[in-house]
Amino acid sequence: MNKASINKDIKLSEHFTLGELTKTSYITADGNIPSRVAIENLKNICENWLEDLRYSYNTLYGQREATLLLGTGPNKRSSPLPGPVPSRRSDDIPIVISSGFRSEEVNRMCGGAVNSNHLTGCAVDIRCYGPEHMIRLAGILLDIADGTKKDFDELIQEKRGTTYWIHFAVRPKENRRKILFDCR
Repeated sequence: MNKASINKDIKLSEHFTLGELTKTSYITADGNIPSRVAIENLKNICENWLEDLRYSYNTLYGQREATLLLGTGPNKRSSPLPGPVPSRRSDDIPIVISSGFRSEEVNRMCGGAVNSNHLTGCAVDIRCYGPEHMIRLAGILLDIADGTKKDFDELIQEKRGTTYWIHFAVRPKENRRKILFDCR
């Protein structure tokens, strides 16, 4: 029997690939392979939200944040930040996705909700480098929603220990515009 696979290099938008939005550290029999519908949902989030988030964040904060992240300026942060340090132009800070699509098996293994938007490719978790970064990204996502009149299902700012992220979900219909802080 042949094992199913996907081309992880497929671009969902200019700066996001299918591989980025399906990566997982869990080894599963199903390979965490999304359906065509889930891929279309991921593409919607990337094209209509994440690209705008990336552009807006870099326009507003890119040079300042690059200086802090790369440690080249007088206001350099005293401790290294979690995750990769950008090696691109100093004004080009990427949006890092820590979780996108999850198969039922991956979702169960990571303790996700049984009705998680991740199961349908309608949600991403965006890595944040601390509370200030999380608040800025959340504010930009709200501005995008207001400015474009597009709605989202969930915008949840989360923290566990020293790890910060934003859970952001957009459904094809029946979005609730649910905004929460879950910082334990």
